[in-house]
Amino acid sequence: MARIVMKFGGTSVADLDRIHNVARHVKREVDAGHQVAVVVSAMAGKTNELVSWVQQMPKVAGASASFYDAREYDAIVASGEQVTSGLLAIALQSMGVDARSWQGWQIPVKTDNAHAAARILEIDGSELIRRFEMGQVAVVAGFQGVGPDNRLATLGRGGSDTSAVAIAAAVKADRCDIYTDVDGVYTTDPRIEPKARRMKRIAFEEMLEMASLGAKVLQVRSVELAMVHKVRTFVRSSFDDPDAPGMGDLLNPPGTLICDEEEIVEQEVVTGIAYAKDEAQISLRRLADRPGVSAAIFGPLADAHINVDMIVQNISEDGSRTDMTFTVPSSDAEKALAVLEGQKQVVGYDVVQSESGLAKVSVIGIGMRSHAGVAASAFKALAEKSINIKAITTSEIKISILIDGAYAELAVRTLHSVYGLDKT
Repeated sequence: MARIVMKFGGTSVADLDRIHNVARHVKREVDAGHQVAVVVSAMAGKTNELVSWVQQMPKVAGASASFYDAREYDAIVASGEQVTSGLLAIALQSMGVDARSWQGWQIPVKTDNAHAAARILEIDGSELIRRFEMGQVAVVAGFQGVGPDNRLATLGRGGSDTSAVAIAAAVKADRCDIYTDVDGVYTTDPRIEPKARRMKRIAFEEMLEMASLGAKVLQVRSVELAMVHKVRTFVRSSFDDPDAPGMGDLLNPPGTLICDEEEIVEQEVVTGIAYAKDEAQISLRRLADRPGVSAAIFGPLADAHINVDMIVQNISEDGSRTDMTFTVPSSDAEKALAVLEGQKQVVGYDVVQSESGLAKVSVIGIGMRSHAGVAASAFKALAEKSINIKAITTSEIKISILIDGAYAELAVRTLHSVYGLDKT
């Protein structure tokens, strides 16, 4: 007997037939004797609809701007997951499985007070465990908890992944299965490179880089939690037949296992290629090279909730002036420029330049730690395709390269091939 947390995303519960299919997956694990908790997202498209209603209501009510209380936003958008959890509980009950739905506050999942982007602080899993031992399945509304103000708080888009991993850690689950519309984690996006391969295993660190650098399989915070708490996590397809051979395999079910590096016997030098389009590059020219300048630039950007990524600094020959270049999502470029304009007197730059429509392509692999020449291979391969590199950042297990957005797909295919990821 094992303890398993199963998470199903919006496309997996898009309608009543798919919710019934999810119930079949759950029943398979229950029939095998396992203790099960299920975490569900809202039905596909429902959260977008609810968010749209929130944004429209102030204008319909006559307000000149669409400002709204984030606490009420949470109360509204959290309802999507509550509907799904109740429907899945009914489906399971109709199939003879003892199940009940749980909202975040009932467990409780305690969060901070950052409504619409809350972080989980603590989960008391004792009542869930007690119900497991009674043979009951817990169907949990993902994406939500309760803040210090005793109000519903949501975890940000994609937060059901985080809910699932956090609950798995709280109840000391043997594994956490993330069911989605893909059957695992691939070496790159199969829509761009048809030769992309599904990986059997990937280390937490590699998956964290893949998720943060553009791969949409898992939310970044869920991978962080899994890595911290050593939660073995499987990415699986909810569209596979629940009763197909191997689906009930406890140790090696179909999909990709995200696990500790020590579980991966043969480490590839490069594991995957990730990419993110719609990047913007901002450059501050000829600013003073003195202590506190970087804090004066990036502190206000952080306060404005602008995510800064690649940062490159060039210092003049005499050491008195410097150029600072960094990237932000294109959607935040205008906001970032406004923040920087407000800091001009403090920072003391001469001119600010920006360019949108860029792409970031990243090479990722824990094997890079012990192999030389990985970066050189990438630069040579891109040069042969006449792809110009605008900026480069590196870490122990990744190389990120900024290029024109028009060349993103060519760069992904080129790098995927040069590292042999298209070979079986």
